[in-house]
Amino acid sequence: MLFNSIEFVVFLLIVLFLFLSLRKFRWITLLTASYFFYTYWKIEYALLIVLSTVTDYFIGIAIHRAKTTRIKKSLLYISISVNIGILFFFKYFNFLNKNISSVLSGMGMENIIPYTDFLLPVGISFYTFQTLSYSVDIYNGKINPEKHLGYFALFVSFFPQLVAGPIERAGNLLGQLKGSFKFDVQNIAPAVKLILWGYFKKIVIADRLAMYVDPVYDNASAFGTLSLVMATILFAFQIYCDFSGYSDIAIGVAKLFGINLMKNFERPYLSKSIGEFWKRWHISLSTWFRDYVYIPLGGNKVIKIRWYYNLIVTFLISGLWHGANWTFAVWGILHCSYLIIEKLFHLNVSSPLWIRRQFRVILTFFLVCFAWIFFRANDLTIAIEIIQRIGLFNLDYALFYEEAKITGISKLDFILSFVFLIFLTLVEKSGIKVEWPSKYVSLRFLFYYFIIFSIIFFGVDGREAFIYFQF
Repeated sequence: MLFNSIEFVVFLLIVLFLFLSLRKFRWITLLTASYFFYTYWKIEYALLIVLSTVTDYFIGIAIHRAKTTRIKKSLLYISISVNIGILFFFKYFNFLNKNISSVLSGMGMENIIPYTDFLLPVGISFYTFQTLSYSVDIYNGKINPEKHLGYFALFVSFFPQLVAGPIERAGNLLGQLKGSFKFDVQNIAPAVKLILWGYFKKIVIADRLAMYVDPVYDNASAFGTLSLVMATILFAFQIYCDFSGYSDIAIGVAKLFGINLMKNFERPYLSKSIGEFWKRWHISLSTWFRDYVYIPLGGNKVIKIRWYYNLIVTFLISGLWHGANWTFAVWGILHCSYLIIEKLFHLNVSSPLWIRRQFRVILTFFLVCFAWIFFRANDLTIAIEIIQRIGLFNLDYALFYEEAKITGISKLDFILSFVFLIFLTLVEKSGIKVEWPSKYVSLRFLFYYFIIFSIIFFGVDGREAFIYFQF
């Protein structure tokens, strides 16, 4: 069930009505709704989320009760093995098997290990990481285990953030799910505003940009320098509007039930360095890797060579987390390289000069866009071909216009894409929050009338799945 569908709107209204009506059974309402939401795609995959939930529920209690560090560590390893094992089998088994086949083929041998024929369960990368962090936090003494299986199951499966985050910590989400909910009409407005803003970014901007980006990247050899550069820049905005749009909707929907989820994006393309970019982009995931991979490896409190190793491991795993493809690994290593260069040459030091600050924003955006080529390309060969074709520097504007026709995007949609991107940029650069200050009443209503009008009349009615659903 996609957020950008009529089915979800109807589902949400029904769940909200039941939630407000059945006061003594609110957690049951949310848990039932969450499992219905997840099994709407494929009911069999509910078994996986149940396995992950039950495993970490009992292991969390066992870790807390264990008398020795050795027993606690053994239990933690079981939790890690189960969660990573589920993730590996469904997401990486065929990828590893394919690479083994390539190596064996080069040696004149045949791989007898069969490939699996399972679809990737939606949201598996998100909920396995969420339950895994729960076990680690108990092991480190940061939280106590949840004794109520129902509340813990709801923590794992809470439907607004189940499929694509934000990846929440038990310390933040569990307490809220167990707390008493007091209905306040004033809480509805901020939630609805976030939901509208998310829909605007997704169906008005992201899905419209996909009309140009997808044909170009899916047939890169048919396009020249300008088309590939344009598609890469537009993809940067497409993935941002798509994913941050999802996050806004998720956070807004959770607010309707009195739950505050963590912020996942903070105007990332206004970053003045790659280091700053990673503090603003997919915050729940970047902080997860910081707390559960980078810092346990030693972080930056080690010798320089070891620090390089820690960064490389963290970003390599982060890249592969996004998908079983070497393109994601290269994407991660590129960002790791950027960070190392910044640290070596102290390029992340802020400058008081306005021109230099703007140059740094542009440079950071350029570096991020270059890495996006590997993220979006279907394989490394295509990514390299795209870079080579861009490097030809063929600035034939007539050819660019002809190639735009090949994509099938209309002139109106192309123009609208830039109009809405300019609007988005102005809103974000000005630092305007979705919740406008009350003193700008007229401007605030004009803003939301424009958003609603754009969604109704300019929204792309294709019900495109969110990009991060595939991860």
